[in-house]
Amino acid sequence: MKKSILILFFLGLCTHMSAQDLMEILDEETPQHTEYISATFKGTRIINGHSIENRKKGVLEFLISHRFGRINDGIDEFFGLDDSNIRFALEYALTDNLMFGVGRSSFEKTYDGFVKYKLLKQATGKKPFPLSVSLFGSAAWKTLKDYDPEDKPDFSDRLFYTTQVLMARKFNENLSLQLSPTYVHRNSVKIDADPHDIFAVGAGGRYKISKRVSVNAEYFYTVNPLKSVNTKDVFALSVDIETGGHVFQLMLSNALTMIEKAFITETTDDFFSGDIHFGFNISRAFHLGKKHRRIPDEGEQEW
Repeated sequence: MKKSILILFFLGLCTHMSAQDLMEILDEETPQHTEYISATFKGTRIINGHSIENRKKGVLEFLISHRFGRINDGIDEFFGLDDSNIRFALEYALTDNLMFGVGRSSFEKTYDGFVKYKLLKQATGKKPFPLSVSLFGSAAWKTLKDYDPEDKPDFSDRLFYTTQVLMARKFNENLSLQLSPTYVHRNSVKIDADPHDIFAVGAGGRYKISKRVSVNAEYFYTVNPLKSVNTKDVFALSVDIETGGHVFQLMLSNALTMIEKAFITETTDDFFSGDIHFGFNISRAFHLGKKHRRIPDEGEQEW
């Protein structure tokens, strides 16, 4: 009897020690923190369209975007460089997740403003999430006087609105992809057959080839295009170069314009027929107020 009790005691002790060791192993393998993925894209734009990226709180960005004429216009137009469209913009981050911006384009003398909010963040660890999601909304006001003075349109007739859901995933250190369902509303149209509400889907990606250089591609498919003009889907390629506070982006695209309502719904050039515009985006970031050393969020990683 004593031997049986002794054997049972040692068996119980061993079982307890094994269970304790197993729990320690499980604790070590279970993530204790949520790690948020950052730097999905170099800047706030993939090429023409917005990326899910925001500037950090308190950062003011000055953005210059330039598109030249068609390269296939030949030497008489110096391969498009004699013609140009430019947009200046100021963009400010109220928080790490909320930013807004205003801009003015030479094309149709258009003023625009936008708000972008990062709703969800890609994460690994304790509370993983597979992608980042941002909400984007903009309004544009066309001021070009291309109408009969006796038939002046109302202010609201020259307004356009864009709403997007930006969804992106950083798959590894080099590759990021984004999908951008888009809705554009036009308060007025040229002909009755033109839709007031246009739906499109954008897809873009970035591949990092060095610490400061990446290549990007972007495409927008329009579901129900305008009928009054022969519009084309937008395609673009770019090289992004980061130099300290600057992000310099060189691109080729069939879009001449730089705001959503225009390049998504009004582009008439065909990239694959040679109607290609050379252009660039260049931005400079400024820290407003007292500059603090940023402490990363809990577990945040750059990848």
